[in-house]
Amino acid sequence: MERSTTRTGAGGGRPVATDPPSAAGLARDLSAFTAADREKQRGVRQMKIIATSALVVAAVVYALATWAERSGAGAWAGYVAAAAEAGMVGALADWFAVTALFKHPMGLPIPHTAIIRTKKDQLGENLGEFVGDNFLAEDVVRQRLRAVGISRRLGTWLAEPEHADRVTAELATAVRGALTVLRDSDVQAVVGEAITRRADAQEVAPGLGNVLEKVVADGGHRKVVDLICVKAHDWLVEHRGSVLDAVSGGAPGWTPRFVDQKVGDRVYRELLRFVTEIRDMPEHPARGAIDTFLADFARELREDRQTREKVERLKSEILARGEVQDVIASAWSSIRAMLLAAAEDEQSELRLRVRASLISLGSRLASDERMQHKVDDWLEGAATHVVTTYRGEITSLITETVAGWDADQTSRKIEANIGRDLQFIRINGTVVGALAGLAIHTFTHALGG
Repeated sequence: MERSTTRTGAGGGRPVATDPPSAAGLARDLSAFTAADREKQRGVRQMKIIATSALVVAAVVYALATWAERSGAGAWAGYVAAAAEAGMVGALADWFAVTALFKHPMGLPIPHTAIIRTKKDQLGENLGEFVGDNFLAEDVVRQRLRAVGISRRLGTWLAEPEHADRVTAELATAVRGALTVLRDSDVQAVVGEAITRRADAQEVAPGLGNVLEKVVADGGHRKVVDLICVKAHDWLVEHRGSVLDAVSGGAPGWTPRFVDQKVGDRVYRELLRFVTEIRDMPEHPARGAIDTFLADFARELREDRQTREKVERLKSEILARGEVQDVIASAWSSIRAMLLAAAEDEQSELRLRVRASLISLGSRLASDERMQHKVDDWLEGAATHVVTTYRGEITSLITETVAGWDADQTSRKIEANIGRDLQFIRINGTVVGALAGLAIHTFTHALGG
């Protein structure tokens, strides 16, 4: 998010708010001169002196050779004068060409001069189109990625234990950072809503019926029945008085007390005997009745509409309870604490498994050509999608950035970076012009002779 900066007013007074830099301002900053640019500019000046000195030398030689020729020094003077004259012409022509790139020669507004300054925006557009057509084309991106072989290189790199350790450490740091940034209340709300919404949308009765049917078929419920019988027997042994009180409390008021006690004692002994028999007899009829009941209940959960509706209502009531929502929300706290502890401990099971998985993945990528092709195809598809989708934005970044540059600064900056090489054109023009002039003069005299 952008925010305004402040500066201190004149005299150390109250801070004055300033607006954030605009895009054009940032672009001008990019075209501003740096210390490296100034150093390169000094090199350009030195080369300009050398190139200009070559022109001056050619002019001096021309003057001396012309004087010598008119003084009767001989034919050689004409050859030297012709070479020097052509060298001056070549030097001046190349000086004009080089200078016309950056400024008006001698300050004269000659058409098609100061090209970089006047055609800056057009050059930016052409550069953007050039990059888009030649670097961001789909076939170019695919060929380049295929030639690089990213998956094989990545696999070879990941297969090294020290590299896997580094990636694991970076992932752990990213996990810690993400968990630190996330607010527990937000995550808890999202987790609670997701679980509740998923539970509401999914009918649970058929699934419960299938699970219960499998448990009954495998006899998995019998240990639960055994445990209940043992606990029921122990409870009856320890709470005989509670059973007698319950029987006596339900008896009519007109019955004698000793009768109530005898009835209660008989009920207690029969109940204790019944529970003991179920506990000790695996083939007790009550156990078979339990099996039949659970099997029938599993079938009703899958097939009976009324039973399924009751289960759904019960599910909704349970999910709506605040205690259940608190449990769901608190699950994130447990998961967060577990992830933080695992991320910070280098010997945690999580980090060791991640490290082993990375090494295994690297080994497969380095050796499995089929997997390499699959990963390369995915990377190529992702890269070409980005290129074809955002090519306009990428090229517009170039054109808009160049358009925001200051024309004079841009011209000076480009000249500082390539001007030294351009001065060699002037020097070469002087030398080539001299050789061409000498050759033409020689050829002319040869024809005339």
